[in-house]
Amino acid sequence: NPPFLLVVVGGTGGECILSGIMSVNGKKVLHMDRNPYYGGESSSITPLEELYKRFSLSDSPPESMGRGRDWNVDLIPKFLMANGQLVKMLLYTEVTRYLDFKVVEGSFVYKGGKIYKVPSTETEALASNLMGMFEKRRFRKFLIFVANFDENDPKTFEGVDPKTTTMRDVYKKFDLGQDVIDFTGHALALYRTDEYLDVPCLETINRIKLYSESLARYGKSPYLYPLYGLGELPQGFARLSAIYGGTYMLNKPVDEIVMEGGKVVGVKSEGEVARCKQLICDPSYISDRVRKAGQVIRVICILSHPIKNTNDANSCQIIIPQNQVNRNSDIYVCMISYAHNVAAQGKYIAIVSTTVETAEPETEIEPALELLEPIDQKFVAISDLYEPTDDGTESQVFASRSYDATTHFETTCNDIKDIYKRMTGTDFDFENMKHSAHFGKYL
Repeated sequence: NPPFLLVVVGGTGGECILSGIMSVNGKKVLHMDRNPYYGGESSSITPLEELYKRFSLSDSPPESMGRGRDWNVDLIPKFLMANGQLVKMLLYTEVTRYLDFKVVEGSFVYKGGKIYKVPSTETEALASNLMGMFEKRRFRKFLIFVANFDENDPKTFEGVDPKTTTMRDVYKKFDLGQDVIDFTGHALALYRTDEYLDVPCLETINRIKLYSESLARYGKSPYLYPLYGLGELPQGFARLSAIYGGTYMLNKPVDEIVMEGGKVVGVKSEGEVARCKQLICDPSYISDRVRKAGQVIRVICILSHPIKNTNDANSCQIIIPQNQVNRNSDIYVCMISYAHNVAAQGKYIAIVSTTVETAEPETEIEPALELLEPIDQKFVAISDLYEPTDDGTESQVFASRSYDATTHFETTCNDIKDIYKRMTGTDFDFENMKHSAHFGKYL
């Protein structure tokens, strides 16, 4: 057999997206996965009985949980930013034709034990209970500054240098207090820690713009979520790869990655070698080329009620900024429900996640669990995070990073773009991509 230009091994969302994009770009792709389903860690588990088995629970789901087949439970929760990178990738590859999305109904932030709607427009800022009267005016001025900011037009800078002024100094300039800084950095710019405060402000300003532009698209929140769960995404990209001549093999164990002279030449499975020039894989396939970079705890909670103080939203995100609970990293809550065809009628799934900081991860997420009471059933998972130690230049083996604790796909997309650049030597450029119809018709 002539060699494949690319073999993709493993199936988290990132690998599936890359195999789809590379197929569209004309590469001959073979995608192998040891699992019998698409998506690896980023799959949606159905029926509900399967989730109980996966978490080694001895009893089966009670009858009150409805039909097992009505459940599609994500192992790793993520929302898509309406104007974000993954939506652009979906449009570029036209995977949108296989998916239906719903807008997530609200975005909330935690302050002093309570949750509040995240204000992200001037009107909302003025109506918000998060701030006092004068703070609101200052925050409104800040939002107008961000909205008008254009890195190519110094007239919009107002004395801020996007390449040298730190974000801490920008907040000082607008005289914003600690609570406002907390929700701006964590609920609008979606940073997990406070390290961003002391680096140049351009990226933060662009992140806040992305949030506002995503929100402006559909109104309720900046987030989208696919009907039937996130497992639909890797499946959509697998179908795309097949249309462009890619080959997909599930249930295919990988026995060995075959190297010659420090370079990958093939992948051995069940006695046969698929020859290739490049290999993309998730960290679990190449333990000698990755390092552990921490842990994430995720707790899947099944509820029979919406979360309190969210206006009975059937989907929402809650961000608990680290300062509010004396931590270094934020705690996230993603909630979806029967409205997205992922749970039985009248049931809700809330998934809590954060970066592990102590020897007792379950205690770390208590503040989030308290917001969800009463909880019908909990499923706790603690996962190691891995990152590649080999950039692939010599070996042509490109490993993705494990999914982090964030509840959106922006960090995953950065990783995809990074791998794409290392593989091809060119930037992954959305602007030059074929733009298909406006995303609105898919909603």
